[in-house]
Amino acid sequence: MLRSMITAANTMNQLQQQLDVISHNIANVNTTGFKKRDAVFGELLAQQFQNLPKTDEAPRFTPDGLRLGVGAKVASTHMQMKQGPVVKTDRPLDLAFTKEGQFFRIFVDGEIQYTRDGAFYLSPSANNPDELMLVTADGYAVLDENDEPITVREGFKDIQVTQNGTMQFIAPNGNIMQTVNIGVSYVTRPQLMQALGDNRFAFPPDVNAPNAVVNFANNRNAISMQQYALEQSNVELATEMSELMITQRSYQLNARAITLSDQMMGLINGIRS
Repeated sequence: MLRSMITAANTMNQLQQQLDVISHNIANVNTTGFKKRDAVFGELLAQQFQNLPKTDEAPRFTPDGLRLGVGAKVASTHMQMKQGPVVKTDRPLDLAFTKEGQFFRIFVDGEIQYTRDGAFYLSPSANNPDELMLVTADGYAVLDENDEPITVREGFKDIQVTQNGTMQFIAPNGNIMQTVNIGVSYVTRPQLMQALGDNRFAFPPDVNAPNAVVNFANNRNAISMQQYALEQSNVELATEMSELMITQRSYQLNARAITLSDQMMGLINGIRS
């Protein structure tokens, strides 16, 4: 009975982590550029009991005896890089990727980070009051292909962004006042990235980031970007609600197993010789 209680308690603890992952996905169903995560379960250690005699009359394809496990655990959470729906907007600084795996590069606290959230703004530059800096909604600088903050002089009339991520600032007379290439990276191993919140990602210190990132400095035709649009979350609410109900039922089943085991132990303790 004690083994069944331990197994159920272990599994309940891990199911709670899966519920946390699902609730996090549901909470970000309307977050621009958000990528959902899935909990992947793995079996914990099992014990083999060799309590059955060997016989040649009924050959087995599995080891003799009884194999008892102690529950399951969340082995990892995988980020799903599936493309989210693209919604058109009326802002020229709203940019969306239309291919998976591509990220904007931003500068945060002295390091390069990555984001799929293309809702950008122009903010006065701290270094030059006559210039404006392209920043994220949280004020982090957006980098160009040379990993320098994107700045522009005031006085432009319009902004045009091509499919390959080239941003052009148009003067009032219709001439191109300034051209800059937005820094875009293709992440070959997104599962190595660490989520930092606010749609920002970075590689942990123990990960060799250059081997997991390809910068489009010399191959900008591979970039697929759309202006006047934002990529929405790739969370499917119906799927998440179904997973939520299944996980809750599993949690209830294991809770019931603990209750029954406790009742059986009570009956055993109540037996008098």
